[in-house]
Amino acid sequence: MGFPGARLGFLAAAVVLLLRGGRAGIHSWQRMIGCQLSKDGHKQGYFQYGYDGEDFISLDQKTLTWTAVDVRAQVTKRRWEAEPFITQNTNNFLEKECIQLLQKCVLYGKESLLRKEPPLAKVSRRIQYSGMETLICGVYGFYPKEVDATWRKDGEVWEQDTFRGGVLPNSDGTYHAWLSIEVDPKERDRYRCYVDHAGLPEPLILAWVEPAFVINFGLIAGIIGVVVAAVLIAAGVTVYIKKRGRNVYRAASATSQDFESPQMS
Repeated sequence: MGFPGARLGFLAAAVVLLLRGGRAGIHSWQRMIGCQLSKDGHKQGYFQYGYDGEDFISLDQKTLTWTAVDVRAQVTKRRWEAEPFITQNTNNFLEKECIQLLQKCVLYGKESLLRKEPPLAKVSRRIQYSGMETLICGVYGFYPKEVDATWRKDGEVWEQDTFRGGVLPNSDGTYHAWLSIEVDPKERDRYRCYVDHAGLPEPLILAWVEPAFVINFGLIAGIIGVVVAAVLIAAGVTVYIKKRGRNVYRAASATSQDFESPQMS
């Protein structure tokens, strides 16, 4: 990054920490940088440091001064503010180089970052032992992350008794969310789930709908198969009995002939 003054200050602050009461052992020294460019051209950024996992010092862009968190950071604050080029170079980086890098990232990733994937939504129901019902509004596959989903009763936003599961990422880069509400079954038809998103031409308005009866062809096929098998088994038993009956009759006939008295000539 092209801000030698800030880099020099970064190293100087680390040395000061070690020389002024720093505990022996391994320590961490972190830096976090970011910038934002609004649609109206307004630029904003942050440039801050952390020591051993805690906030240490940060730049105030409005006053071009450094905000120290503790006594140790006060030493670094005085040293940096005594050398104005450190603060000026840091602020120049946030307003120029950082913004340029941000614009390049947006340009290269425009197709992905600026795309709009509209959400799909569905309302399901869970019956409770108390006799109440929980209506769950699931919202799936949307991008960008920002989504406005609410439960409404008679058209009015109904935050009481509403529970939200948060907006979570999917493996394909889209997001999903859910929100539920506890209702009296007698008043179920008064509730609607409203979903508004940048990818939608107009908000989705959903209510719980009784699932339509669906013919289970697999179950029907299974029943037919059992019936056919039973018929075949019955037919096989009948044939076996008939054949066995004929064989017994033939055997009996042959035996009776053997025991007949010879005719007198």
